[in-house]
Amino acid sequence: MTMNERRGMVIQERDRNLLRELAVMRVIDREQAKKVAGFQSTTRANYRLLLLTRAGLLRRFFLGTRAGGAKALYSLSEKGARCVEVPYRGLRRPKDKALIADFFVQHQLAVNEIYCALKCGTSPDARTVCRRWLSFLQPLAPGLRLIPDGYAEFQTGDEVVALFLEVDLGHERLKVWKEKIQNYLQLALTGEFQRRFGQDRFRVLVIAHSEGRMFSIRKVVVALTEKIFWFSSFEAIERESVFGPVWLRPQGQVRQPLFRETP
Repeated sequence: MTMNERRGMVIQERDRNLLRELAVMRVIDREQAKKVAGFQSTTRANYRLLLLTRAGLLRRFFLGTRAGGAKALYSLSEKGARCVEVPYRGLRRPKDKALIADFFVQHQLAVNEIYCALKCGTSPDARTVCRRWLSFLQPLAPGLRLIPDGYAEFQTGDEVVALFLEVDLGHERLKVWKEKIQNYLQLALTGEFQRRFGQDRFRVLVIAHSEGRMFSIRKVVVALTEKIFWFSSFEAIERESVFGPVWLRPQGQVRQPLFRETP
C-alpha cells in the first residue's frame, strides 16, 4: 500500500496537471491553481490543495495582503516533481513561512497572471491557440544578459506568433530597461533568435503595474526602436482581456488587439 493510499488520497489527473504546471509557474495562489487545473469550485480547490500539501507533493507559504491578512501560496516539492517527472524548480523558502516584501514571489505571481490569461483565457477564435510556453532560469545566449519572464508561441490560423513576456512592477530602474531593449534588438538582429527558437521574428510584450509606468518604459523604448515592442498594463488587461484592444506600439495612441482575427 502506498503512502497516498494509506492517507486515503488518490492522485487524480487534474492533480498531476497542477503539479506539472507548477514546474513552470513555480509558486501559485488558489485562484491561479483554479485556472490552470480547471477547478470550478473554491471549496474543491482548497480541499485538493490541502490534501496535496499534506501528502508532501506541495509546499505551502503565506503572503501578507494589503488588508492585513495572509493568503496561502503553493510551490512544488521535490516529491511532487518526482511524481510527475519534471525538474524541481520549487520555491526555496521554509514551508509555512510568512513571506514579507518578497519581490521575487510578487513578481512571479504577476507573471503567472499573464501566463494564465494567455493559456486559459478566451482567445479571439478557435484557430488561435497557445502551442508552446517556456520559462527561463539562465540568459538566452552566451554574452546576452537577457532572462525574459516567459516565451509563448501562438498558432493563429496559418501563422505562428512568437511572444516574449516582460512584467514590470516598478522595481527596476529605467536604465535597466535600456539594457533590456538593446539585448532584445541584438537577439533579433544577429539571427540568434531564429537559431534558438526556429521562428523568423518575435514580439516583446511589456506589461506594467500601472499606465503611468507603462508610458515611462515606452518612452525609453521609442528612443531606441519603433519595432517588436508591445505595451499594456495590468489595469487595462483587467478591464478588457489580454487578447483585447489594450496594446500600444512604441508610436501612436491607437490601442489594438494582440492578434488580428483569422479568416
